[in-house]
Amino acid sequence: MRLSIVILNWNGSHHLRRFLPSVVKYSNYEWTEIVVADNHSDDNSCEVLEKEFPVVKLLSLDRNYGFAEGYNKALKNNDADYIMLLNSDVEVTENWLEPMLEIMDSNPLFGACQPKIMKLDQPGMFEYAGASGGFIDKYGFPFCRGRIVNIQEYDFGQYDNPISVFWASGAAILVRGKIWHEFRGFDADFWAHMEEIDLCWRMKNRGYKIMACPKSKVFHLGGGSLSYGSPKKIYLNFRNNLFLLYKNLPKGKLHKTLIIRMILDGVASIQFLITGQFTASFKVIEAHLDFYKNLRILRKKRNDLLLKVVTNNHTEIYKGCLIFDFFIAKKKTFSSLNFPTNSIDKQ
Repeated sequence: MRLSIVILNWNGSHHLRRFLPSVVKYSNYEWTEIVVADNHSDDNSCEVLEKEFPVVKLLSLDRNYGFAEGYNKALKNNDADYIMLLNSDVEVTENWLEPMLEIMDSNPLFGACQPKIMKLDQPGMFEYAGASGGFIDKYGFPFCRGRIVNIQEYDFGQYDNPISVFWASGAAILVRGKIWHEFRGFDADFWAHMEEIDLCWRMKNRGYKIMACPKSKVFHLGGGSLSYGSPKKIYLNFRNNLFLLYKNLPKGKLHKTLIIRMILDGVASIQFLITGQFTASFKVIEAHLDFYKNLRILRKKRNDLLLKVVTNNHTEIYKGCLIFDFFIAKKKTFSSLNFPTNSIDKQ
């Protein structure tokens, strides 16, 4: 099988009815399969799939494994050349697959790729989770070509060139099958959020590149599992960002970066407190406490990964501090960062 499109679902029958028809319509090729892996839903998701989408393969998991391990379980025996991980709340468009596959076929070192991801309810605006390709700054803060912190840009074609990025969005990420299995997929300890950045960073440390293909376009509802301001999302984002840094930073940068991140996270917690967001403030503290609890496990993972590193020289890591540039220097768009990127024709 050339391509397997895999959608992880949990209690999302309403999303399946709304979004799956576009996937079926625009992915109906003899070399493509569509799989919905159900994360032990207790709604009528499985019944909806069996009755209304007979061309879609249903894979039922025995319990809710979360996003990261859910995909790991679903893809354990998948032997497709390429695997497209797609959120259940994504609407795809005509010819969305071919441009990405063309890019991936052009170079065996291209490990993953993402389309341009737009907001479903504001189709002219980039979506928060991915936009036109993901990056991080030197302290691990993620941002996108088209989204800085909480500011999303309108799409005027300014980011339409295919480029090498630091991470591809888990909302719609195309991964080379053999690489997915070689890297054992996502780190299940992340549960959800930033597991795709971790996977991409591990891939980049081994010499692979991550690509953005704006010629392919999808529309993402966003916040389908956890709303953007939910306490659990805040906790996972802060905790998993520390996991991400500890596992993947090179030796000479780990401790200094973590110290500065802890200071910045402390400022964020105080800011939440001052503005009356008491639960959010506590969740930042809880995230750090859980990071310390997991240090032994993280240290083992880090030591194992360090043995396999091929390169730490990633030009897709922004050398400045995104938080300073956004809040102090008032740089609100990707282009205002003056951050050089590499187009595909320069690879």
